[in-house]
Order: sequence, then C-alpha cells, then structure tokens
Amino acid sequence: MNTPEYIPSITERLQQKIAERLKQKGVKPTSIRELVLKVLLSNQNPTSLAELEAQLETIDKSTLFRTLNLFEKHHLVHAFEDGSGSLKYEACPNPYDCLLEDRHIHFYCTCCKQTLCIPSALIPLVEMPKGFVTEEVNYTVKGLCPQCSKA
Repeated sequence: MNTPEYIPSITERLQQKIAERLKQKGVKPTSIRELVLKVLLSNQNPTSLAELEAQLETIDKSTLFRTLNLFEKHHLVHAFEDGSGSLKYEACPNPYDCLLEDRHIHFYCTCCKQTLCIPSALIPLVEMPKGFVTEEVNYTVKGLCPQCSKA
C-alpha cells in the first residue's frame, strides 16, 4: 500500500525559506535568528529595537541587538536613522543582495511618529568625487502621513 507523500505546511515552507536565506548569507540558522528574520520580513514598516523587543518578549535585548548587528553585517537587513532618535531595521527586499540601487525612501510622520517605506521612490544615486566610496545612503522625508494630513 502506498503511503501519501508528505506535503509541508505553509508555515514549514516559510521556515525552510528563512533558514535557506540565512544559509545563503553565511549565517548559521538558529531558532532565534529564524524568528527575528521572520518578524522583520512580516513587519509592514521598518522596526526599532524597542519595537522588536516588544514583539519578541522571550528574546533579551542584548541577544536581539547582536542578531540585528549580525544580520546587518551579512546584508540580511539594513538599518537607518529616521530622525526619531532610534535606528530602524528593515529586511532587505532582495534575498540575494542588499544593493544601494535597491534602497528606497522612508517617510517619517512627525505627527503619529510612524516610519513608512515608500518602495516606489528609489533613493537617487549621487555621483561622488573621485576617491569617495559610498557604503550607505539614508534618505528620510519628514512630514505628515495621509492619515495625519486628513485630521
């Protein structure tokens, strides 16, 4: 009698993709790293360390900080300062590389204090003088988001 072929659930497939993404970037998959990356990938907006800490109550702040630094070093996430006084972290959209050309503008609402991604607005590339090497670009526009500008 034939046994039915095992079909992984959506959750298991997502877990496999996350583990594979970590491996592709040279990061050993651990349960904490997989969980942090899963949360960052599922968040709609860039997330601060404090917000991640609230979402991941079982992970202490120092472990979370070390994980984010490791992810940033291996180009799994990028961090930027949005003017709120804390770094925001965002999973790189491209699973293979986090290129400067792929970076988009962020919008910080001065009313509701929320940082939003504007993926349709790419950061313009700036021609630097000879000898300068661009490693990072941060482009944050500040103002009122659509909800706050209605009020």
